Amino acid sequence: MDGRVVGLRALGAMRRLLPPLRRWLGAGRPGHPWTVRGEFCLRLPPWFAPPLRPTPGERGKHPQPNIPTFGFLFDIDGVLVRGKTPIPAAKKAFQKLVNSQGQFLVPVVFVTNAGNCLRQKKADQLSHILGVPISQDQVVMSHSPLRMFKCYHDKCVLVSGQGPLLDIAKYLGFCQPITIDILRETYPFLDMVDHDRRPKVLHLPAMELPKIEAVVLFGEPVRWETNLQLMIDVLLTGGWPGKPHHQASYPHIPVLACNMDLMWMAEAQSPRFGHGTFMVCLENIYKKITGKELKYEALMGKPSELTYHYAEYLIRMQAAQRHWKKPIQTLYAIGDNLMTDIYGANLYNRYLEEKNSRKGSKGRIQAKVAAGTRSATISQDDEIDHTWQNELAPPTATSCRSVLVCTGVYNPHTEVPSDTRESITETVFHGHRDFRFDPALVEPDHIVPDVDAAVDLIYQLENFAPDQDTSTF
Repeated sequence: MDGRVVGLRALGAMRRLLPPLRRWLGAGRPGHPWTVRGEFCLRLPPWFAPPLRPTPGERGKHPQPNIPTFGFLFDIDGVLVRGKTPIPAAKKAFQKLVNSQGQFLVPVVFVTNAGNCLRQKKADQLSHILGVPISQDQVVMSHSPLRMFKCYHDKCVLVSGQGPLLDIAKYLGFCQPITIDILRETYPFLDMVDHDRRPKVLHLPAMELPKIEAVVLFGEPVRWETNLQLMIDVLLTGGWPGKPHHQASYPHIPVLACNMDLMWMAEAQSPRFGHGTFMVCLENIYKKITGKELKYEALMGKPSELTYHYAEYLIRMQAAQRHWKKPIQTLYAIGDNLMTDIYGANLYNRYLEEKNSRKGSKGRIQAKVAAGTRSATISQDDEIDHTWQNELAPPTATSCRSVLVCTGVYNPHTEVPSDTRESITETVFHGHRDFRFDPALVEPDHIVPDVDAAVDLIYQLENFAPDQDTSTF
């Protein structure tokens, strides 16, 4: 008999024996010595078992390694750095998140409440600190969602904060921004607290500014007394700060605020004042003068749902750019602050759960978290143009898990009271005035010592062990 015929018959017999052989070896059982991630991995030489003909459902498919179905949302201050000093665990953690070519193995977005610079500068800072390439498309600043508030972009707005304010405002889309410094130079007699800065000669302004139609708070300013005084002037005059106050100017012109952090962690041993502290001052001064509440058109930055919605959109964009076909289903938000990072992640998780439970109904993006009595929503049809609606409306994530690290604001030796009646005090409840204290929202899903332990934990939870040398999936 022809030796080739004998060989073919032998191969056919062996192929018929493979299924029972696989069952005998226990292929497919997790942890079996002949399995890898549940797949049978007994290797046979090419001449021994030629490839089987693919089934119709398998045609056109190529084997893919462990593709992530989860993404990371990293806070920065207190998690990766303290002030300008890197936290030692951060660099170690990010060595586990990139391959040898510097590509991220999992989608990563940095969600910070900082608002004193452009996204590109923050990305450059992170690249230097972490030793891995970070792009601006991986960064969400507290003011990033303002790009969607197009109804204010053509208006004259007063902007407050630090850094290149005009550059930031124009990058976000504002065409007519005015800074506190410009306002003070135009009306120098409005700033009278500092005796050394008081004008020696009072004169009428050389030019009149256009009516200010909104106030935008990017972050904490430097001279609080100047900023507080001039903002009150703008609010009490309906946008004409050179004119007398009018108590009838209520409701006041819109106020949009970014970054509600009461405190943040720098190099000092105790937390420092954040923009939330400045907002407390502004709110209470306004109420003391007028007897009325200062109202916000929108609050953004963590813990606002809109900020997490925007971050989830960037996660999806990263996965699409890497041609990862599986949807990102789980987000892991890693932070150090119970009232921003943990509260926000848990609140967004509630939103995702409610969205999945009411599939088919048209949702609304929240610009101001509906966690208190002063809730406000922005209709996707009315305020966000069609392009942004298409980009942000359909999140693929089904859950957002909160991970608390102990390297920043959080003190593991301080307990949060479960009785909310005892917690609505500024000494305990550090969230913004417009948020209701809810013990469930400040309870993290996981508590770990630092960000390196957080990455290890998440890889373990996801059973994710990527090939560090794989450059493309």
